[in-house]
Amino acid sequence: MINAMTLPNCFFIEAAKAGTTSLHTCLDQHSDIFIMERGEPSFFQHAKETLNFTGSDDKEWAETLVTDPGDYRALVNRSGGLRARGEISPCYLYFDKAPERIPRDIPQVRLIVILRHPVDWAYSHSLMNRARGCEPATTLANAIDKEAERAVSGWDWRYIDAGLYHRQMDRYYCRFPRDRIKVFLYDDLKDHDEFFTELFEFLGMDPAFHPDTSIHYRTASLPRNAILRDLVTKPSAAKSMLKRLLLAGARTLVKQRASAWNFRPPERLAPDTRRDLFQRYIAEEFRKLEPLIKKSLHEWFH
Repeated sequence: MINAMTLPNCFFIEAAKAGTTSLHTCLDQHSDIFIMERGEPSFFQHAKETLNFTGSDDKEWAETLVTDPGDYRALVNRSGGLRARGEISPCYLYFDKAPERIPRDIPQVRLIVILRHPVDWAYSHSLMNRARGCEPATTLANAIDKEAERAVSGWDWRYIDAGLYHRQMDRYYCRFPRDRIKVFLYDDLKDHDEFFTELFEFLGMDPAFHPDTSIHYRTASLPRNAILRDLVTKPSAAKSMLKRLLLAGARTLVKQRASAWNFRPPERLAPDTRRDLFQRYIAEEFRKLEPLIKKSLHEWFH
C-alpha cells in the first residue's frame, strides 16, 4: 500500500470514547514517541475509497479521514525517525477492512486496545452526538431501537454493534500473535503510573517515564438551547454579521460565555437501564470475550 519504511509501528485501536484525547496528549509528552496529530486518520480502513456516508453529521466526520496514500505517507514522515510511530484510530477495532490490511502491510506492528464498558461507551457517544445536534433520539434506548433502520439508510455509526468486542478482537487474534496485542480496560487508566508503565514496556520504551496526567478535557454535556448551540458552533448569516460587528477578543468572550451558559451536565444513565441494556444486547457476547482477552470482566455484568 505504501513503503514499509514510512509506516507506523504501533496502532491504538481502542473503542471510541475511551480516553482517546487524553491518551494522545500524554503520549505526545514522550520524546521518542510520535502520534499523528491529525485525529483518527483511519487510513487502513478507508484507503483509496470515495467516502459516501449518509448519516447525520457523517460528512463532517468523513472530512477528517485520510484516504490518499500520499497524504498518509506525509503524516507518518513527520515522525522524524522516532522509535515509536503511532496512530490512534478507534474505527480499526470496529470495521472489517483494517484487520485484513494491517497484518498484510505491517505484520510486525504492535496493537494497543482499550475497551470500555459497552453501555457506558454507547451512552457517552450518544451524548456527544446529541450535543453536536446529530442524534435526533432523546434517549439511548430510542437510538438503539433505530439502529437497524439507520444501517439500511447508510448511517456509519452504531451504538450496540460497535460494542460487540468479541467479534472485533477475534479478527485481530486470528491474524496476530498474542505478544503483539496489549489489551487494557478503560478503568485501568485510573492508575496512571501502572497503565503507562505497562504501555511503555509493551512498546519497548523506558517504563520509568510518566507523563503529566493533570490535563482534563471537557466531559459530556448537552445544550439547553439547540439554536444557540448552532449559532456558536456552525456557520450562519447571523454569525457572519456578529464577526463584522465585534472585535476578535469580544467575539471570543461572547462565544465562551454563551457556551458556558448553554451547555449543562447530562443526567447519569440509570443503573437499571445500564444493566438492562447490557443483559439484553451484549452479555452473551462478553461471556466469550473474557477467555479471548484473558481478562476478568466480572464488574461489567453488575
